[in-house]
Amino acid sequence: MRALGGRSIALYGERATRCAYVPMSALMVQYTTRGARKIMFGPGIQQRARRIAEYVVRPLAALGLTPNMATLIGLLLNGLAAAILASGYLRLGGLALLIAGLFDMVDGALARVTNKKTTFGAFFDSTIDRYSEGLTLLGVIIFALRQAPAQVHLWEVALAYIAALGSVMVSYTRARAEGLGFTLKTGLMARPERVVLLAGGLILGGAGWLVWTLLLLAVTSVFTSAQRIYDVARMLARQERVAEGPGAASASARTPTATPAPAEQQRSANGHATQPSYPATTQVSQISQVSPETPSAARSRGASGPAK
Repeated sequence: MRALGGRSIALYGERATRCAYVPMSALMVQYTTRGARKIMFGPGIQQRARRIAEYVVRPLAALGLTPNMATLIGLLLNGLAAAILASGYLRLGGLALLIAGLFDMVDGALARVTNKKTTFGAFFDSTIDRYSEGLTLLGVIIFALRQAPAQVHLWEVALAYIAALGSVMVSYTRARAEGLGFTLKTGLMARPERVVLLAGGLILGGAGWLVWTLLLLAVTSVFTSAQRIYDVARMLARQERVAEGPGAASASARTPTATPAPAEQQRSANGHATQPSYPATTQVSQISQVSPETPSAARSRGASGPAK
């Protein structure tokens, strides 16, 4: 999350290319992990890819293609790749998945080129990305279920499900962290890395490498979500330490402990009301403060009767 002129850019999902300025509380403190693990494709690679994408999409922007239309086209391409995978053409499906993944950058590039960055666009893009990943791995599961019964195909189904769950959790942990006011860009396998891993394994190895490709994808996805959970725990602990401050302990030590008032009643363990006990010095001081009544004052009070 990046502050700018009293407002902030809220980052949701795997990419922040279509975010708009949204108001944030002035009291919200933002933290980043110190020495955090970076994603596999660093900022330099991402910036170069974005510049290339912006150059490529300028003719599409001139034709009137909007970012949301590009997002939906990307979903259709991922659905086509999933259908090819389910049919058993794994290498061709991997190539289609790679093309769909490259096209997935078009919507963000269009938003930057046409200056149509909106909060809903970022939300819509991130949500459709989850559907795209689910469709792709569903195609892999359908392929494995259509094969002759074998232990390896059962492993393929299980690993594809774990990879899908891990991919969703990678994005969910980032979205929840940003909802708490933290910037979370760490982790080994973000969405571009997952697409490259799955597409590369399918293109190079086909069915022979499928179980190992899914195993690597499942392990790295779950590991990335665990990385982000750990990073958020560290940032929350740091935030609590900063909020407490160095003088919090000494201030609490100087605060006097409140003693019960004499008129208050305490309750014993069995629930009955008991009179609070006080130190002997307190009782003596209270007795000493009562001034003795003189005989003349007593006679005068007795003659006038009780006070009304």
